[in-house]
Amino acid sequence: MFCLVKIHFVRLVRFLCCLPLRARVIVMLPAKGSMMQRPFQEFSLGLSGIFGKNRKTESMNELELNFNASGVEKRSGSDERRERMPLAARMRPRTLEEYCGQSHILAPGKLLRRAIDSDNFSSIILSGPPGVGKTSLAELIASSTDAAFIRLSGVTSTVADIRREIVMAKERRSNSGRRTILFVDEIHRFNRAQQDSLLPDVESGVVRLIGATTFNPQFYVVNALMSRSLNFQLEVLSQEDIKKLLNHALTDERGFGKLQVEVEPGAMDFFAEVCEGDGRRSLNALEMAVLSTPVAEDGIIHVTLEVAEESVQKKLVNYDDDAHYDTASAFIKSMRGSDPDAAVYYLAKMLHAGEDIRFIARRMVILASEDIGNADPRAITLATSAMQAVEFVGMPEARIILSQAATYLATAPKSNAAYNAINEALEDVQKNRVQPIPFALRDPNSAGGKANCHGKDYIYPHATGGFAVQDYLSVPKKYYKVAGAGYEAKIKERLDYFDQLRAAAQTAGGGEK
Repeated sequence: MFCLVKIHFVRLVRFLCCLPLRARVIVMLPAKGSMMQRPFQEFSLGLSGIFGKNRKTESMNELELNFNASGVEKRSGSDERRERMPLAARMRPRTLEEYCGQSHILAPGKLLRRAIDSDNFSSIILSGPPGVGKTSLAELIASSTDAAFIRLSGVTSTVADIRREIVMAKERRSNSGRRTILFVDEIHRFNRAQQDSLLPDVESGVVRLIGATTFNPQFYVVNALMSRSLNFQLEVLSQEDIKKLLNHALTDERGFGKLQVEVEPGAMDFFAEVCEGDGRRSLNALEMAVLSTPVAEDGIIHVTLEVAEESVQKKLVNYDDDAHYDTASAFIKSMRGSDPDAAVYYLAKMLHAGEDIRFIARRMVILASEDIGNADPRAITLATSAMQAVEFVGMPEARIILSQAATYLATAPKSNAAYNAINEALEDVQKNRVQPIPFALRDPNSAGGKANCHGKDYIYPHATGGFAVQDYLSVPKKYYKVAGAGYEAKIKERLDYFDQLRAAAQTAGGGEK
């Protein structure tokens, strides 16, 4: 009996699998209590899980499989799912003409546009900050070239996932001749082994790789993969691009085209400026503003500047690894270039992004010695005090201490003489023969020093007015070369005076270097 049940069950499964997609089938199950009821119940529960419909409240004597027989139901369900998607997802561009920004690589005649139009490229690496259209561009490339689009995530995908998709790409190419674009989002998350696993099939053309990363691919993508790919840097969207994107969302039916929405010019300008060139962030802000604003008496949703400001609680700035180092570099170079206004601006950007105040203070201590040095000896003292103070005080008051230190260092006289001196001396030590120490300068208290009379001819400078003409270095070499900025002007006067005394002693023949 059990074998008979199994045979009928298998036949039913085969029968259902052969039905057209739009068929509507009603399967009458055996009466309750019969031996054939349980397998059919399990089968019906399995199908209900597959098609996502809850059958617990329905009679187990009848299993209704609705393969979307009604086209109206399909469209309404699709519309309902689309409306539940975020605005940024609904408004993904469908053509290159709808794509906003990146004209430096997508304008007619540019390299990437020519490669897409001619369908002649192997692999592409797209890098740039979040929200500038890397994923949308990858999808458009796939649709423009009539290729299958497979998406993997550098965060969740494994080597097994890569190999499975490559096998399917080979079968697809063998059966239909259709190419496959393998899009790897956050490709910098792939380790070296995962990236290397792509190399043979990328090189042979089994898949066309499009990798997207928010980091510098030169540091995060293996060289072998970079050499086989075109590398394109995507830039943040301009304010005009953001406005174009938002206006399109207001008029397109996928967005708010079915609603009456008016966005004040001031609110539109605010969205375009506060979102820092991030298209996704601007669309999310617009969606929040529209959905949280009640319809006015005139039947229109009015998005004012006040509503726009409330929809963006805090302005976010792009501050990934590259932005971290770029901003710190601009901060240091602004102080070195004696521009306190630029230095304070970059300081504010770092503080707003949540930069470690100890990192900022350490950088200023280094600058005080490297770029100011003895031109203002107080700079290193002030920078060190600021570093200790921000550690003790903390934010938000630490911003005042950092601002004082940054503006002082920016306006202080500059000299890198001490910095150049140690670098040149280190180079001599590393590359040239180490100079012997003059006997007069060696330690006279050691066993060897006593035996060889080290220090016998040493002239004590305090006994001769604070300066003594004697040989301190075996070769005539100048490392500390001051130009005379700030306090170093007085230092230069003393050094010139000492040089005159040495020259006079050498002329008289009564002294050494």
